[in-house]
Amino acid sequence: MPDTSDPAEHPARTLWAPWRLEYLESLGDETKAPAGSEESASFLREYFLHPERDEANHVVVREADGLILLNRYPYANGHLLVALGEARPTLLDYDERQRAALWRLVDSAAALMQRTLQPQGINIGINQGRAAGAGVPTHLHVHLVPRWSGDVNFMETVGRVRVIPASLDAMAARYRRVRSANA
Repeated sequence: MPDTSDPAEHPARTLWAPWRLEYLESLGDETKAPAGSEESASFLREYFLHPERDEANHVVVREADGLILLNRYPYANGHLLVALGEARPTLLDYDERQRAALWRLVDSAAALMQRTLQPQGINIGINQGRAAGAGVPTHLHVHLVPRWSGDVNFMETVGRVRVIPASLDAMAARYRRVRSANA
């Protein structure tokens, strides 16, 4: 019989994720800067400035105004990020033309996700500001997470562990193939 008691009463379980150390060690003083400060770095801005690194950075679409890329720490396989090339902390810090460009990229990302993964649903959202959960509070970006009925499986429900079955490289290649075929 499954244990239905409060998981907070049980000792913590360990999931070894050595790939995460690179991320943790990359955190520096920029993460200590207040939200919106100029000294706070944005990996999204760096990715935008270096198109020659698109494959390594899992950028699947590059346009004049911004990028569509895989989230390096996904909630689900195929989790995409959309960001403009210019780093601003809030949606309203962008002018009307920039906001329209952002939403066009979101439309493109949703269509690409639908063609590539055929999810039953897509969560689309923005975490604006550190208090709202933004991992990069100085560079607003949009999350697109593909969803399927029953995708919160046994591992996540009981073990509080996400299972991501495909590598980022394989998923980026899949998105690029579908985009090329439909271009």
